[in-house]
Amino acid sequence: MSEFRWSHLSSGQESLFDSPRRVVGRGAYRGLTFHEVEARSIINPAPPGTPWFDFTINAYRGCSHACVYCFARPTHEYLGFNMGEDFETQIVVKINAVGLVRAETKARRWSADPIAMGTNTDPYQAAEGKYRLTQGIIRVLTERSNPFSILTKSPLVLRDLDLIVEASRRAKVRVDFSIPTLDEDVWRRTEPGTAHPRKRIEAVARLNEAGVRSGVMMAPLIPGISDPPEQTAAVRKAAREAGAESCREVRLHLRGVREHFLGWLESDSPELIDRYQALYPRRRPVSIRASTANDSTQLSFNVT
Repeated sequence: MSEFRWSHLSSGQESLFDSPRRVVGRGAYRGLTFHEVEARSIINPAPPGTPWFDFTINAYRGCSHACVYCFARPTHEYLGFNMGEDFETQIVVKINAVGLVRAETKARRWSADPIAMGTNTDPYQAAEGKYRLTQGIIRVLTERSNPFSILTKSPLVLRDLDLIVEASRRAKVRVDFSIPTLDEDVWRRTEPGTAHPRKRIEAVARLNEAGVRSGVMMAPLIPGISDPPEQTAAVRKAAREAGAESCREVRLHLRGVREHFLGWLESDSPELIDRYQALYPRRRPVSIRASTANDSTQLSFNVT
């Protein structure tokens, strides 16, 4: 692993974080390394043209869910990590995130704009079980009656169900789950660090029963792997039975992760390589910096 970018910037550049502290995970967190940092800010404007929300919060960088297609992987390279194993195991934890949210939503210029969590890495990944930053952020947003949304792959969100119910009484709140497939083999191959998709469906039902708007995003649909009609139909049926408010499809994109994904595909499904070479031709590299644009290419469908 190379040196941390935040502590070795060239003259004239401002570091992203202050006071990094390395913590090796133990027990349930074995195999993970947490880099506790002091962030300079926490609420960031969404890229121009992003629908549904205006601002984002990401309390963590890197994600132990290890989804092979994750578009956030290149952001780890900006810190001197790699987008492969490092992204999955070297987790940056913004330990002052809750205090920053409290301060930034108290500022006179703040006007209670909608905030999205889960636009870059999952707010309920394994690190949340240890640090509870998302829980603290939700508590502050609830106190402020500030609208927010959460996108996650983890039923850990149910730990905070009472808090989210209270938040939804004060402002517009929703929790959506990314569930691209219910096929166990595809799930294990493509999202090895996530909870079973049926557990996510159960969480959708629990949230809707409690009065919290919750839907499903089939995100992403991977050509030839998770997009066969029988798989998408199974997700739609489960979403409908769980009372999901909506069920949306998100097509796979490979901006910044094409070579990483094709490397995985070569070992997992080599018969699909030619198809992907045609579907996702090589393009001129783009510079991925500290923040990443969100995937806003979505197709919305009613759950019928």
